[in-house]
Amino acid sequence: MTQSIVVQVGQCGNQIGCRFWDLALREHAAVNKQGVYDEPLSSFFRNVDSRYDDPANIPVGSGKGKVKSLKARAVLVDMEEGVVSEMMKGPLREVFDFRQHITDVSGSGNNWAVGHKMYGPQYREQLSDVIRRAAEFCDCLQCFFVIHSMGGGTGSGVGTYILNLLEEEYPDVYRFVTSVYPSAEDDVITSPYNSVLAMRELTEHADCVLPVENQALAEIVNKISQAIPSSKTGKRTYGTNLGSEVKHGTAISTGDGGMSKVKDERPFDTMNNIVANLLLNLTSSARFEGSLNVDLNEITMNLVPFPRLHYLVASQAPLYALNDVNLPPRRLDQMFSDAFSRDHQLIRADPKRSLYLACALMVRGGVELSDIRRNIDRLKPKLNFIHWNTEGWKTGLCSVPPVGQPYSLLTLANNTCVVNTFTDLRDRFTRLYKRKAHLHHYTHVDTMEMEDFAQSLESLNSIVADYSQLQQQMGQPSNPQPRLKVV
Repeated sequence: MTQSIVVQVGQCGNQIGCRFWDLALREHAAVNKQGVYDEPLSSFFRNVDSRYDDPANIPVGSGKGKVKSLKARAVLVDMEEGVVSEMMKGPLREVFDFRQHITDVSGSGNNWAVGHKMYGPQYREQLSDVIRRAAEFCDCLQCFFVIHSMGGGTGSGVGTYILNLLEEEYPDVYRFVTSVYPSAEDDVITSPYNSVLAMRELTEHADCVLPVENQALAEIVNKISQAIPSSKTGKRTYGTNLGSEVKHGTAISTGDGGMSKVKDERPFDTMNNIVANLLLNLTSSARFEGSLNVDLNEITMNLVPFPRLHYLVASQAPLYALNDVNLPPRRLDQMFSDAFSRDHQLIRADPKRSLYLACALMVRGGVELSDIRRNIDRLKPKLNFIHWNTEGWKTGLCSVPPVGQPYSLLTLANNTCVVNTFTDLRDRFTRLYKRKAHLHHYTHVDTMEMEDFAQSLESLNSIVADYSQLQQQMGQPSNPQPRLKVV
C-alpha cells in the first residue's frame, strides 16, 4: 500500500484540509467499524504508539492491529497562526501532529513576494525537516497533495515555494496541487498579481493542477441552497448515525475526539466541503478497494499529453454537502449527465463547447462497469475529443461510496475550456500591470525583480496560446486521410 502526504498552506488551504480530514475519517469510520488499523487507513493516516516518538525506534509490525492514536499524514503551514491554532484546539486536534505544522504571526500581507521570496527561504530548513519527518513515516511515499489559494500571499507564495522544494528533494514523488482561484470581485486587490506569479510556478513544477474558482463554488452553493427544502438548511449536524455504526472507544469513532459532533455552519464551510469532496473522490482508489482502482500515477500518464498542459477541470455529482445527504439520489445515468454539465464544473466553463484532450471518470459505489461503458457510449457523441485521442477515456471504480450516498462520480478533464479562466485572470492582471499599480509593494522585497512579473505573464501567455492552438483543432475528422506526396 502506498502513502500520500497532504501539505496545507495558508488560511484557505488549511480550512479545506481540515474538512478533508474530517470527511475522510467519516468515510473510514463507516467502513472500518471495528476500529482496526488497516491498509486503507495507512494510506493517509499513521497509527501512533505513544511509547515510540521516533519512527526509527518503532518495532516492525507495531503499527498493525487496533487503532491506538491516528495521526494524519499532513503538514500545516501558515504565516498567520489563527486558522492553524483554531484547528489545533478544535475537535480534530488529536489527529494533527503538533510537530508537523509551521506558523508565523505577521502573515504575508497578500503579497506573493513576501511569501515566496522572504518567508520561503526563511523557513526552508524547517519546511524541509517537517516534510522529511512526514516522509519517514511512509513505507512507500507516492504523492504529495498541496492545497492552497492563489489570491493571498501565503497560499500563493509559500505554497509554490514548497512545491519547488518538493520537486528538488523528492523528484520521483508525484505532486498534485489543488489551487483555489480568486473571483473577479475578490476583496484582495493584488490577487491578480499573486495568481499570475504563482501560475508560473505551478506550470513549471507541478505534475497535475486542479484549478477551482471561488466564483464557481459560490454559484454551486447557491444552487444547492435553492434545491434543499428550508427545513434542512439550519444548523448542520455532523456524524449523524455514525456513532451507532462504529465501535465506541476507537480513535475513528465519534466518541473519541476523532470527529466533530455538532457545530454551527461557518462562512465558506459548504464551499470548502465541495473542494474536500473533490479530494476524497480523487483519493478514493488509494484508500479503498475497487474492481477497477486507478493509481494516482495513471492520472498523469493518461490525462497529461503535454508536460505543461497539466491543468485538469474537475466536476462532480452529486454536489450535495453533508447536510444534503438525506435527499433522494439522482438516477445513475442522470449523475453522468450532471457531471458533464456546466453547472457541476468547479470552474466557470462549459467543456462541451470546447475540446477534450482526455477525460477520467472516477466512479464510487454500487456501479457496474457495464453502467460506465453504457454512459460513455451515450455521452461520447456529444463531446468533442481531439482527433488523435478519440478514445481518451480513463475509468476507475471504487466500491466504497461517499457517506450517505449510493454512488458518486468525479470527472477530471484535460479540456481547452480552462483557457477561459486563464484569460480572465490575465485581463485582470494586465489592468493593474499597465498602470504599474501596487508594484512597489513587491519590488521592495529582496530578490524580487520586475522581470518576475514579465516572465510570469509570458508563461501564462504561453499556456493560453498552447490551449488555444489545440482548440483550433476542434471539428477535425477523427481519421484524417493521409496526404499524398507528389513525386
